[in-house]
Amino acid sequence: MGIESVLSEHRTFYPDQAFVENANVSGMAAYEKLCAAANDNYEKFWADLARELIIWKKPFTKTLNDSNAPFYKWFEDGELNVSYNCLDKHLGTQPNKIAIIFEADNGDVTNVTYKELYEKVCQFANGLKTFNLNLGDRVVIYLPMGIEAIVAMLACARIGLTHSVVFGGFSAKSIQERIKDAQAKLVITADIQFRGGKTLPLKAAVDEAFSLGGCESVVGTVVLKKSREAIELKIKEIWWHDLIKNQSANCDPVYVDAEHPLFLLYTSGSTGTPKGVQHSSAGYLLHAMNTMRWTFDIKGDDVYWCTADVGWITGHTYVAYGPLAMGATQVIYEGIPTFPHAGRFWQMIEKHHVSIFYTAPTAIRSLIKASELNKESHPDTYNLSSLRLLGSVGEPINPEAWMWYYEKIGHHRCPIVDTFWQTETGGHVITPLPGATPLVPGSCTLPFPGIDAAIVDEAGHEVPWGTGGLLVIKKPWPSMIRTIWGDPERYKKSYYPEELGGKVYLAGDGAIRDKTTGYFTIMGRIDDVLSVSGHRLGTMEIESSLVSNPLVAEAAVVGKPHEIKGESIVAYVVLKGKRPEGEEAKAIVSQLRDWVGKEIGPIAKPDDIRFGDNLPKTRSGKIMRRLLRSLAKGEEITSDISTLDNPSILEQLKQTIQ
Repeated sequence: MGIESVLSEHRTFYPDQAFVENANVSGMAAYEKLCAAANDNYEKFWADLARELIIWKKPFTKTLNDSNAPFYKWFEDGELNVSYNCLDKHLGTQPNKIAIIFEADNGDVTNVTYKELYEKVCQFANGLKTFNLNLGDRVVIYLPMGIEAIVAMLACARIGLTHSVVFGGFSAKSIQERIKDAQAKLVITADIQFRGGKTLPLKAAVDEAFSLGGCESVVGTVVLKKSREAIELKIKEIWWHDLIKNQSANCDPVYVDAEHPLFLLYTSGSTGTPKGVQHSSAGYLLHAMNTMRWTFDIKGDDVYWCTADVGWITGHTYVAYGPLAMGATQVIYEGIPTFPHAGRFWQMIEKHHVSIFYTAPTAIRSLIKASELNKESHPDTYNLSSLRLLGSVGEPINPEAWMWYYEKIGHHRCPIVDTFWQTETGGHVITPLPGATPLVPGSCTLPFPGIDAAIVDEAGHEVPWGTGGLLVIKKPWPSMIRTIWGDPERYKKSYYPEELGGKVYLAGDGAIRDKTTGYFTIMGRIDDVLSVSGHRLGTMEIESSLVSNPLVAEAAVVGKPHEIKGESIVAYVVLKGKRPEGEEAKAIVSQLRDWVGKEIGPIAKPDDIRFGDNLPKTRSGKIMRRLLRSLAKGEEITSDISTLDNPSILEQLKQTIQ
């Protein structure tokens, strides 16, 4: 049975003519021409792009090898170095161009040119060589957001080591699991990190990870010094500054084959151990570059800012690799959007003259709330005229949050690229192209050229437009996941299930295509589909309906078992004003239930609405829905909540309104 779509969105915004004329993909006809080229000769389409964008040491002669599907290989007999493609190639053309504008938590700014970044990477890579590691050995990076995190990643890529970045908000247990699974040889960390005016320990978490056992593969730890406190290092540990002392600022790149694992990035599976998503070198780099060019329309004079941390895939593709390979100037920020006040993002856009801004809906929704409460936080207080393009990433964006972003941040002149992709896809797979695609709030619109996306039922048959189903990608593409590290069976089962024929990539999301435009709208993870009295409803639509109410800043919806209806709907709501209590809370619950009933229909009315000052989020801003499901069922929270930014919020969300 398909997922029912109950919210319809018909507002359409066309790209400005001046934007179209100057865009890297100019107008819908140009988009359609690219799609037709991919359709006519799929391999040639990707091969031409790979020859155009990547500098090869040894050119490839084979494009796609599908003989052992779904373990696809791309450009396999070609050789390259990813770090060379991000750094060395710019030294002859723009060595003094600023590569990174780094703003620290306290507001200090450091600019690094391409030549300076190259030298830092070479020095560190030479330092890493002293550990006598072999090609393809894994290195765990657990660093705060900053220049050094990028240097560490590119230095690994330079000498053929495979990095695995662990987000700086993850717990000791998470680090231990990843070291153990990857059999990492080296850990790169810092003594502390600065976030939101606080000092948070990092090395202490690594020490604790080691104490949990299973980390015997590690031969050394490099520690970046950020605090002024004297810390004694143990055996096998060395300070970053000591490692690079007297090291040459030149280091020959190690050329690897196209399929060499550039990195592993672990995603928490809904159950069980984290999955080490393995990405290749060439295919991954190709898509990082091409999406920078077509989705973000990157130009030589842009100042680009993606707010993601390098601990996530967005920070890999659209901070570490894509912008640098395209020779862009980018902003990197150490802190959080709300420190010292919730206008920090807008202040930084004004200060650094940011022209392309890419952030998550979660950040946008929390800043909507903050702007209502405080004039200093309101975007109208800042000059945002340097912006020409906005982007959204991480989850579907509610139409009302999209409209606020468009009106208040973009002032009706900046297209919004609402990008759908995953850790596993390596880069954007469904997204508007800003100089071509008419925009509809809440829709990621059409597939990126060369990506064959479709919506199917449980048997793998395509469903008619207007019917919800499972989102799939029918053909392999260069930046796709290669395997789950050490677990090929889990890779096949998770992403290429037999019931869909074993050669079709299952994204794990429900989606629907508009009856007339064919635009895709993501309806939430398949796991987040509710079955209420025989109707299958996407949680995303109910959330969007709640957020469209003028009182609501943010909402998260989950299901809980119900003996009559199968599942009942529980909504956790953050209001723009203060959290209500008593009779006021009851009145707002009744108002919101009626609102959803009117917007969607009685079937979607939440049975239980609870209020919090915020929602339980990881430090990267992701809502932890599994905790919300546990709270809805009244279960005690026993799982690890160390990655939560705000654990105290759970108490508020336990409270039902009678």
